[in-house]
Amino acid sequence: MTFDPNPQAAQMADPSMLRNLDAQARAIWPQEAPLFDRYGLRPGARILDVGCGPGEIASRLAERFPQAHVTGVDLIEEHLRLAHARYPHLHGRLELLKADAFALPFEDGAFDLAVCRHVVQAIPEPTRALAELARVTRPGGHLHVLAEDYGMLYFHPTPARVTEFWNEGPPAFGKAQGVDLHVGRRTFTHLRRLGLQDVRVDWIVVDPMRVPRETFATILEAWRDGYAEPVSGATRFSDARALFDTMIACLMDPDGYGVWHVPIVSCQIPAP
Repeated sequence: MTFDPNPQAAQMADPSMLRNLDAQARAIWPQEAPLFDRYGLRPGARILDVGCGPGEIASRLAERFPQAHVTGVDLIEEHLRLAHARYPHLHGRLELLKADAFALPFEDGAFDLAVCRHVVQAIPEPTRALAELARVTRPGGHLHVLAEDYGMLYFHPTPARVTEFWNEGPPAFGKAQGVDLHVGRRTFTHLRRLGLQDVRVDWIVVDPMRVPRETFATILEAWRDGYAEPVSGATRFSDARALFDTMIACLMDPDGYGVWHVPIVSCQIPAP
């Protein structure tokens, strides 16, 4: 069987993904940004963003660390074209390339920090990609992995079927595509078993207390538009679109509450 590094290519290329990535960046970056300061990046540092999409976070990293050079890689050429067009003021410090996370076109130890966000849940054999990230990061450098986990979402008040959807739907859909949609809870172990050190987990909390309701709802709307149909076809939840609509209504109700716990798993590359 031919190895497919991007089994969700159709969803990743769908216009809804651009809305999703934009809303996720607005929801998550304010809590995530301070975590980057602990990596001790010095002037001239090289940062790699694997799965950079249209550049939301690569551009933010370039702006937060103006003396660093940021390289963003992605498989979707349209996303890279958008990034080139959106950030002309960063040309020279933000480089964008088409590349595969499983075979990065860089020498061993080329980067001080390798970032991978919203990717490992969408690819098969995530430990292979994590090992590749470690390969291109220098000893003493760091990995920063945002590993989505779709068993970490809750909404109230909603019918019990919404909870069933998140408990059962992602494993079933992930199995059909050959990916692990609960990888967030497993990434700590993956990195430990790769022999990496100082592995730690920080939590981003996306909820109406920390993120505007409209922004959180936009993430759900984008998931609905990009994934409801294939999820309905691959699981017992043929009403996936209606369930997403129920969650969106919950978020937009001032009395409703929803939360998505997002793990950020980081580590350091040991000395040889």
